Formats: sequence, structure tokens, C-alpha cells
Amino acid sequence: MTGPTTHWTKAALASLALALPIGAEAQGVAGDYLAARHAGMSGDFEAAARYFDRTLMHDPESLEFLERSALAHMSLGNVERAADLGERILETGQNTQVGQMAVLAADMERENYAAVLAAIDNDRGAGPLVDGLIRAWSLLGQGDMSSALNAFDAVGETQGLAPFAAYHKALALASVGDFEGADALFSGEMGGGVDFTRRGILARTAILSQLDRNEEALALIDQSFNSGLDPELRDLVARLDAGETVPFDMIRGAKDGLAETFFTIGSALTTDASEDFTLLYARVAQHLKPDFADATLMAAELLRALEQYELAAETYDTVPRDDPAFHAAEIGRAEALREIGRTDAALEALQSLAETHGDLPVVQSTLADFLRREERYDEAIAAYTRALDSYEEEAREQWFLYYARGIAYERSGNWEESEADFRAALELNPEQPQVLNYLGYSLVEQQVKLDEALDMIERAVAARPDAGYIVDSLGWVYYRLGRYEEAVDQLERAAELMPIDPVVNDHLGDAYWAVGRELEAEFMWKRALSFVDFENVSEDADPERIRRKLEVGLDRVLEEEGSAPLDVAVGNGN
Repeated sequence: MTGPTTHWTKAALASLALALPIGAEAQGVAGDYLAARHAGMSGDFEAAARYFDRTLMHDPESLEFLERSALAHMSLGNVERAADLGERILETGQNTQVGQMAVLAADMERENYAAVLAAIDNDRGAGPLVDGLIRAWSLLGQGDMSSALNAFDAVGETQGLAPFAAYHKALALASVGDFEGADALFSGEMGGGVDFTRRGILARTAILSQLDRNEEALALIDQSFNSGLDPELRDLVARLDAGETVPFDMIRGAKDGLAETFFTIGSALTTDASEDFTLLYARVAQHLKPDFADATLMAAELLRALEQYELAAETYDTVPRDDPAFHAAEIGRAEALREIGRTDAALEALQSLAETHGDLPVVQSTLADFLRREERYDEAIAAYTRALDSYEEEAREQWFLYYARGIAYERSGNWEESEADFRAALELNPEQPQVLNYLGYSLVEQQVKLDEALDMIERAVAARPDAGYIVDSLGWVYYRLGRYEEAVDQLERAAELMPIDPVVNDHLGDAYWAVGRELEAEFMWKRALSFVDFENVSEDADPERIRRKLEVGLDRVLEEEGSAPLDVAVGNGN
């Protein structure tokens, strides 16, 4: 996912400038305005906030400046500043969604539930998806539990919102000690159909423990998460195993419930709404509950999706070291640092994390992936091995670790260990198309077990028929088997699926040459050469080899390499 961008033309800039008054001061506000607009549309919230604040110095009552500044500050997490701007918007007699959300967030944070309810009653809420839940939690905050429960039920009558209503009603009941009622909702006895997210499972686990049903709580965790538990789940399992009654502290009051509302709806929006819109929900959740690590992680991930990597890294860095989610935050921070080219800082973060959280497979595997991308294969192999060793028993999910370590072995020239790891991955996940393709392709490149390689790649293509790199592998194994016409058919399809991939174009060129279509072969080699990333050259698309083929032809190159000649069709120069 990428953030919205805009390309300003001279005409667009001129039209915007003409809309503003002329003069020295006007030129200043015009410059700030254009810079702010560009920053906002590029997702650079810090610059947008700075420039729109400057435009407000020139025109403090401009609805557009107020709204856009509020949006930028909300996106940064400066909710109180956004709320001040929202109040100024209301003073103009206008309403904007961002301004209303900011003012509402400030009132919720201050636990001014009367103001929150009044805003919703006057159509100044945060939007139809959340206003019903906000009303319910605010009523609970006022101590009116009966009306709050009725409000949750009313939300459940809206199409598509029943699972959210049931979940929040269960949390509300648990927050006041009605664990029987909460469990009835989670179990489905009272209807509602609660969707079990990770947070929902954690909530129900605590509820079951409060009802002296630790064995059921443990079974729920085992059923939901299997192996590879994170620190929070490991601690929870240990406490349940010890017979401890786990407190229900996910929701400590109405304000926490409101934070959960924005997090829940924001999480649901991530697949449908734009990242910058969803970010507002995450920021409100953070504002209402500053120690809400899940909301912080969501905000940071959305910022990464918007390509605001510096801000994402800063957001990840706010998760405390003693928080159970610290390892996830640090992994995210390392990825954000890598995106902005701070490779050494990213690696340092992961290596430090491996020292403190090295018993977590995800930590070792993330470090290993990073090292593999940096072509530090021996170190990557060691980290993958530590990740595999951290499992107490074999788990299906380990297939990826064997697969990734197999790639590292293959790239370091250790084919025997590489093949063993690929086959271990297939033992755990027999029809995994990535593994079938990689092992099949590697066998082709080794020019061994070609019939088995063909079978593997055909199975991979059957599973992923639109994956160009897998279709390319099928074409290439046909080529290696001397089935050149079939190779052309598959490689042409691969080139349709991946038209700018240098490897695919190079392979198709070789296949064309093998069937005597020499001019087309040369055309494809030239295309392949034009798509080579010379800063990150693939071993499978060596530009020097491609140039040599263009100079003397494939037959001569194979002869120079000491490879077996092709049974090349007679070319006609077509």
C-alpha cells in the first residue's frame, strides 16, 4: 500500500495562486498554502501541520486552513491541538468530520461524557460506524449501566455491526464484574456472534479465569494460537497453569472502552478504507489510552503503509521496553529504518532484540531475513537455526524457516544442505507453491532430477496459475528438458504476467533462440537488459552474459561456457 501522491503542474499551481490575494503577504500565504497542500497530499503530516499553522497566522478564520491543519495534527497524534482547531471550526458555525472527531476525542479523554452525548445528539459525532458504541460507553461512564446495555443492543440491530456490539457489550459487562454475562456473550449463548480477534481471546481468557475455569482458558489459548506464543501469551499460560486467577484489566473503565471502540473499528477499516483515514482512529485510541500498545502498533503500521518511515519509526519507539509488545514494535522499527536506508541502525536494533528476546522464533527469523537480504548468508543460516531450535516441538509453521534457510544455503553454495531444507519444508507443508517452485527451479539449475523438478513446478503452477515467477520456472524446466516449443508457450505467458522482469525476458529470449526465432530472441535480450537493476543485479539475469549473447548468439555463449549445445532449430531471421 502506498500513500496518496500528487503531481503539481504549472497550470495547477497558477490557478491556486490566482485564488489568493496579491501582495507580499499574499505571496507568503500562497507559498505556505501550496507547500501545505503538497505535503498533505504526499502524506507528510509534519510538514503539512507546520505549513497550515503558518497559513492560519495569515487567515485565522479560514475553514479550509483550520480543517486541514486539524487533519495534519490528528494524523501526527496531536489530538489536543486538533481539538483546539476543531473548536475554532465550530465557532464559525461549520461542522467538519475531522474537527468533530478531534473535539469529541478531547471530551472523551477528559471524561466529559455529557458533552460527548450532547455532540452525538446534535449530529456532531465521529461517524455512523462508531457513534452508537461511543454513546453506549459514555452512558456507562455516567454510571447508567442499563441505558448503556440498551445502547449496545441498539448498535447490534444495525446491519454488519452485531459482532462489534456483542464484543463491546461483553467487555462492558466484564468491566463491572458481570463475568457470567460477558462469557454468555462470548460463548454465543446470548447471541450476537462475537468475532474472535487476538484481543477478544485475551479478554475471554481473563473472563474464564475470573469464573475459576482456568482449564478452559488454557484450552482456548491452545486452540487459538497453537505454538510460538509471544511474551504476553507465555506469561498468561504460566499464570493459568499455576492456578492464578487472572484479573480482567483490559478495560478499566469507560475511557478504555472508548479507546477499544476506535481500535476495533479502525482495525476493521484497514482492509477497505484509506490508510490516512484509518490512522485517525488509531490516533484517537492512543490519545484515550496512552499505554495501548496495539493501537500504537496499528498507527505505526499505517504510517509505514503511507511511506512515512521516519514517523513510523518514532511511533514504534514509544512502546516501552517492558511492554509485552516491545518485540513487535522493535521489529517494526527496524523495518521502517531499513526503508529509509538506515541499514546499520536497523540491524543493530534486531541484534539487540535477539539478545533480550532471542527465545522468540519471530525475532530470530526476522534477524535472519534481514541478514539474508544483506547477503550475509552464514549469519542468516545461524539465526534461522536458532529460530528453529526455539520451538519446543515441531510445528507446521516451521516450513517457512526451513524454506528461508534453504535459500540462504543455496545462495552460499551449499546445495546439499539447501535441498535438505527445502524437502524438510515440504514435509511440513507438502503443496506449498513457493517451496515447490524454488526447489524445482533449483533442481533445473543444477540440471538434476529434472522429471521431479517438472512435477514440482507443475504442482506449483496449478496452485498459483497467475504467479509469473512460477510460470517462468515451468517454462524454464521445459527449456532445460529440450521441450522448446512448450517452453516458449509458458515463458510468453510469464512475460505477460511479469512484463518488466529481466529474468523472464532473458529466459524467453533463450527459448526463442532455441526454436530459431533469432530476431525475437535478440529483442527479448535487449528488453531484459533494459530492465536490469544495476544496483541490485540478479544472478539469473547477468547483464554481461546477456550482452555477450547479443554479440555472438546463444550457441557461442554456451560453447564458451563449456555447456552442452542446444538442439537449435534452423533460424530464418524472422
